Formats: sequence, C-alpha cells, structure tokens
Amino acid sequence: MYQPTIGLEIHAELKTKTKMFCGCLNDPDEKHPNINICPICLGHPGTLPTINQEAVEAVLKLGLALNSIISKISKFDRKSYFYPDLPKGYQISQYEEPLVRGGKLKGIRIRRIHLEEDTGRLLHADDGQFSLVDFNRAGVPLMELVTEPDIKNSEEAVEFAKEFQQICRYLKISDADMEKGEMRVEVNISLREIADQRRLDTQINADNIRENQRNHLRESAFWGTKVEIKNLNSFKVVEESIDYEIKRQSEILEKGEMVKQETRGWDDNKKKTVSQRSKEEAQDYRYFPEPDLPPLNIPAIFNLKKMKQELPELPEAKRRRFNKNYGFDKKSVEILVEDKMLADYFEEATSELKAFNPQTNYQLLLNYFTSDLRGLMKEKNISLESLKIKPEHFAHLVYLAEKGNLSSRLIKDLLAKMAETGEDPETLIKEQKIGLINDDDQLLAVIKRIIQENKKAVEDYKKGKENALQFLIGQAMEKTRGQGKPDKLKTLFKKELS
Repeated sequence: MYQPTIGLEIHAELKTKTKMFCGCLNDPDEKHPNINICPICLGHPGTLPTINQEAVEAVLKLGLALNSIISKISKFDRKSYFYPDLPKGYQISQYEEPLVRGGKLKGIRIRRIHLEEDTGRLLHADDGQFSLVDFNRAGVPLMELVTEPDIKNSEEAVEFAKEFQQICRYLKISDADMEKGEMRVEVNISLREIADQRRLDTQINADNIRENQRNHLRESAFWGTKVEIKNLNSFKVVEESIDYEIKRQSEILEKGEMVKQETRGWDDNKKKTVSQRSKEEAQDYRYFPEPDLPPLNIPAIFNLKKMKQELPELPEAKRRRFNKNYGFDKKSVEILVEDKMLADYFEEATSELKAFNPQTNYQLLLNYFTSDLRGLMKEKNISLESLKIKPEHFAHLVYLAEKGNLSSRLIKDLLAKMAETGEDPETLIKEQKIGLINDDDQLLAVIKRIIQENKKAVEDYKKGKENALQFLIGQAMEKTRGQGKPDKLKTLFKKELS
C-alpha cells in the first residue's frame, strides 16, 4: 500500500488596472498581440521597475482572509531562467521574504503566498515550423499560493482549489478563470510505502542494494520522490492528473524501481502525464535580491487592521449562515454560495419576500430561483449583471405564486416578459390581463372541447389509466395558456367524465 503526499502551487492573475512593475494596462481580454507593452515589461536596458501597490494590497487581503501571518518586511528577488516568453532573462518574484506566510484553508496548511510577474505567451504554428511571442501578459501581477504537503487525494486537491478560486472572487482580487489562464494549478506529488519500521530498516540495510538505492529508500520512507505536474487548467484535469500519477508511481514502486524526480505535463488527449524535464531546485534559479526595488515596510504602508475589518463575508461563513437562517441542504447552499453576486441577489430577494409575507417559505423562493430564473438566464444567455429582473420583482412573483394566484406555466411566461421589460409582475398581469381562470363555465367550455378532440385518452381514463387524465389536464393548460388551475381542472374533468 502506498500513501500519496500532495501539495499545490496555485497561480492567479490579479485584477489590477496596470501591470506589476510598469504602467501598461492589465487587460486579459486584449486580442491584439503586443499592444500593452513598454520598455519596462520588455526588459530593455536602463529601465527601472516600480511596485504596483494595488497588487500588494490584493495579496495582503487574501492573507488576512486566511488568517495568515503578514510579513512586516517583504522584498522582491530575481529568479533567473531563460525561456522565450521571459523577456528579461529573469522573473521578478519573491523567495526569502514573501508577503504572507502560514494560514489554513479547508484544513490544509498554507506555506506562503507571494507576488511575482507573469510571463508572455507563446503561440505555436500548426505545422510546428515557428512560434510567436505575445508580451501583453508579460509583467501582469501574478499571485502564487503554496500549500504544505497535507493533501491526501485528488478530491481534497480539487476542493481546496475551488475554495481558493471562490475566495479570490469574493475578495474581487482575481476572476481566477481557468479557461482564460487566469488561474493555473501545479501539483507536487509523491508516494511512500505504508510499512512497519522494522521491515523498512531491513530493506535499507540490505547488503545487496547500492548506496543511491539506500538513500532513495530513506527519502521514500518519509515523503517519497516528488514529481511536479505543471500548468493544469481545469479542476477536472487536476483530478485526473493526480489519479493518473498515483497509479503510475504505484506501478513503478511495485516493480521495485525508483520514481524519477521530474517535471511532467498533462496530455489531455491521451489522459496521462508526460515527462517534460528534470525537476529544478531553488539553486537552479540563482535567486538574489532585486537591486532595483526597495524592501517593503508593510505596516508603514498599509492599515492592516482596517483592511481586516473591511473584508467581505467569505464563502465558508456564508455557507454556515445560509444553512442556519434558511435551513437549506448542503447542495442548495453550495449553488448559492458559488457566486457572490448570485448569493447577494438571492438574499435581497429573500428580504423583499419577507416584507410581502413574514411567514414566507424560503424553499419556494429557492426552487424558483435555481430552476426557473437560472434556467431562463441560461436559455437566453443572460448574465446576472445584465438581468433586468430586480430582486424585489422576483420576490413579488414568488409571493403571487405562493398565494396560488399563478400556475407554473404563467410564472415561466411572466419571468420571460420581466426579463424583456424589467417590469413588476403585477404591472404585467394588469396590462396583459394575465391570471388564473376561476370561472367554471369558461373552463368547462375548454374541457368539453378537449374531450371531443381526445377520445382515445378519454377511453383510457375510463379504463382506469390515471396518466390519461394528466394528459387531458395538460391539454387544457395548453389551451388556456397556463391560466387554468390544475386542481380545478382535475375536479371538473372528473365530474364531466363520470
């Protein structure tokens, strides 16, 4: 049996107006290459970087949200390596004195959170004959969070990464959109055998193994040999790559062979990790202090106490409160908390609904919110920002449904009209004379027509098939455009067919 040891490194591009060390726009949506560039982010000789205070503040907010230790003095370092998308031949990053240390998220300890600049982007020709470099992304503020190796499986890793993404969005420091490359996950993973110490000592001290194998066994006894999987761009890929790597390393160890310390990538077509290069160590990057940037005295620049007080309610606290206040199950709460704007909209609607009816049923509001409203938004491709239905109008609609004044069909029709006009449902009901038909004679006229047109269903009902009655009621609902009340229609149909 083998025990996985997993740690994550998560990079997130920050939502700042300008880049990390220059005044160029930080615009992830820019489609034209090499527009948002200048001599500083291109690393021209004689240029001097300037620290983006907004980016530093964003990282400090995250540190405060995670109850981490904020460094009093923090500094930047040069991380040297050579790659075509790195114009200076080094990356300004943080090594010895990061902005943030410690803290926990989902029970996983955090080692550090530091700030650096992103690289450019390589675009490869389909025929592989050449590559182009777009430096629009070069110099964009990039936050990196490194966990301790506390994660035991792929599910824990994905849960941590999702929560990190949500917190970034709640704090409004990053959209952390993995599809756009604004958030990238790297996995460090090793396997060690679960064995008793006596058996392990016997293996290590055996006469027939070489010294390098002996050292490997000692290392594996504690952690195992670490493999890094780089640049994972979706939660699904994070899960798949970890599961694959556990299987791959287990098979190697079962054969009595040693796992190679290396960096691997994910091949989504073959659903497997592939070797890229040997794993670098810190000394390979030749870190040294950035001579063009002074150390940051954090307490002298930032009011950390005020920043802590101004933090918004975070996802975990919101989950607990939603469960306590509304009694929703875990799945329903997660749907609401997933997006802060969605949660805020729902809460505003609950407040308005309570004004209509202090004894209201919040579950009904949730049902219409998660099914009808979100279904309409998805169907019409409407974002919450552009939705014309105000929370108070949505609450009013649910209140009318709660009173039994509207059928489910009418609610769907009204929602669609509200999305077009932004009007209150009661206004639309009056203007377009929408409402349930309560007149028995009017409904009976429809029922008699349905009976004449659907003789087979009538025969089936008389033979005891209850589904046939539901079919007839559905036909009547369609004829009345949702204005027939199902319970009343059922009673009248039964009376007419008896």
